[in-house]
Formats: sequence, structure tokens, C-alpha cells
Amino acid sequence: MKSIPLLLMGCGGVGRQLLHHIIDTRSLHAKQGLLLRVVGVSDSQTLVVAPDVFTTGLNDNYLAELCRLKSSGSSLTAMNKFGNSSGECQIFKNFEVTKKIVDVAALLGRSTGLVLIDCSASSETVGLLNRAVDLGCCIVLANKKPLTSKIEDYENFVLNLRQIRCESTVGAGLPVITSLIRIIASGDTVHRVVGSLSGTLGYVMSELEDGKPFSQVVRAAKSLDYTEPDPRDDLGGMDVARKGLILARLLGLKINMDDIKVDSLYPDEMGPCLMTIEEFMDKGLPLIDKDIAERVQKSSSEGNVLRYVCTIEGSRCQVGLQELPKNSPLGRLRGSDNLVEIYSRCYKKLPLVIQGAGAGNDTTAAGVLADVIDLQDRFP
Repeated sequence: MKSIPLLLMGCGGVGRQLLHHIIDTRSLHAKQGLLLRVVGVSDSQTLVVAPDVFTTGLNDNYLAELCRLKSSGSSLTAMNKFGNSSGECQIFKNFEVTKKIVDVAALLGRSTGLVLIDCSASSETVGLLNRAVDLGCCIVLANKKPLTSKIEDYENFVLNLRQIRCESTVGAGLPVITSLIRIIASGDTVHRVVGSLSGTLGYVMSELEDGKPFSQVVRAAKSLDYTEPDPRDDLGGMDVARKGLILARLLGLKINMDDIKVDSLYPDEMGPCLMTIEEFMDKGLPLIDKDIAERVQKSSSEGNVLRYVCTIEGSRCQVGLQELPKNSPLGRLRGSDNLVEIYSRCYKKLPLVIQGAGAGNDTTAAGVLADVIDLQDRFP
């Protein structure tokens, strides 16, 4: 049985779902000769660690209770009552957390090996991840921010790309990054990538085709939990821009976020600093309806549809609304699926098209787990 120690940073929806997946797939992985041993889990303030990271992990009952506790909004500190008295775990808080993670990475990195999984939403993990890679650990990311930091930090981070997996940073569980890496490795030249990389904006755009007002569609998306609590986090396009930056850098562009042209679907005067969420939903959105409706009508009259896409071509990466033919892969896209078209020497006239569910905790966590399994050959 090959044992792979894991340390998870981040206990939000994706992190908790990942732990559930690990528990639920025990029998499957046993048949494959694998044991995923969770030696530690952290949130923003607390780290729980198995008493002996060399030989044991946090047991499944403990992990299930941890997920239940975090789902209720509690801190991992409360796990002290559940496991510390029985010797199930060690608990570290605040400034001790990073130090202990580095200690575990140093203990396991060059001996049994360790996969450090970042399912947080923090921009502060880059230094820790770099240190872990230097100590021989493998890294799996759902967090996009380490890959969208300054280009100097990014280039230092990916020096050991063989130790890093990051499929779930773009398109959740879709094999977008893997496909690009395989195409590039084959010597094929990618000259254009176009993608609908937001399930929220994909839903909004396809609903607008039916003649519904923009404000009505956004409210419906929010009621379905497709949007962030503040829909402007989706409508501003920055999430799509981060995913675009990851793909652009993978293609060799040495660019930062400031180099990407991002078209927001709402004006600056409706930004979070000037309008509350309630004001934006009730008063701001209806003011945008006319402009969006005119753009939808113009696009339709020319046989096209509007899609909110990321385009990477040459040295340019931009994010915003585009008119696309109705019969193109992106034009036919409906609902909240993600879709990416890759044009290269081999896929010149007809692009390689990757489509499927590109959001959701379940799908993203499944992609993270697949990345972990993909690293198994790096473990003894």
C-alpha cells in the first residue's frame, strides 16, 4: 500500500468537500493500492495535526466531525474538545500555524513526501508554498492567487513545475490546464485561446438571449446561489481575469493582472465603495438594463450572441463581452457550463473544445483529488 501524506490549508466549501471525497473513496483507493493519509488541516487561524505525522493521520470520524464543525461556522479551535483529550490531534493557533506547517513539510518532504493542498482564498500562502517546494513537497492548488501574484513570485514558484498541480484553478474539474500542457509539450504552437470561464456569467449571458432584462437575470442567478453574496464580484470580471492570467502565463506570457483589459458589466459609480449590495440590486441593476438590452439586440440582428469571454492571442489577454456566431461552440453554450476553445497548429480550423461544469464545490474538490492522485508516482 502506497501511503501519501496530505496537509490541507483551507476548510471552506471546497476544502470540506475534498475531505468528504477522501473519506468516500477509501475502498476505491485501497483497490488501487493507495492510502491518502490526512496529517493536518488548517483554517485561517488554527491548525490541527496528527500526533505522529510519520505513521498516522487524522481518522475519518475526526475529519467528518471537523467538516460538520466548520459547516456550522465554528473555528477549528473547537476541535480541541473532540480530539485533543484522546490524543487524536495537536492544535496550533495564529502565528504558530505557519511555523508548524513548515516543520511538517521539513519532516516529511524529503522522507515520506507530503502533498500540501491550498484550498484557501488567501494571497498570503505564496511564501509558504515556495518553502514547501524547496523542502521537497508537492503542491496542489485550488487557490488561484499564488498563480496570479507578481510575475517574479510566479516564476520562482513554478521553477519546480513537476511538483505542482493546479487543474482546479481554471474550470474546476475540467482538463483545461492538462490539455494545454500536453499540447505545448508535443511541440504544437497554441496561437489563440477563447473561453467562457465563469459559470455565473455563462448563465447570465444565455438567459439574456431569451429577452429577459439584465436585472431580472442577475437577481435570479443570485437566488439560485450562482453568484457571490455580492454579484459585483462576478459581474466585474476579475475572477475570469485571474483564470485568464493563469492560462496566459502557462502559454509563456510574462504579464501581470494590470496588463489584462477587463470590461466590467457595471459602471464604476456602482462599485462596492459607493453602493451597498441592496442599493445595487434594487436601484443600480435596472439602470444597466437598457444598455445591455441594446447590445443583445444588436448582436442578435447580426446573427450573433453575446458571451462574456477571456481571449488570449499573441501577447494580448483581455476579458469582456464579445459578439460570437450563434453556431460556434461558445455561441451554442447554455447555462452555467464552462467552455474553452484552443486553436493551435494542429487545431487550426476546428479548435479543441473542452466543455462541462466549471464551478461548484463538488466538481472543484473532485479536480483537486484527481491532482493528488496524479502525483502518486512521486511517492515511494
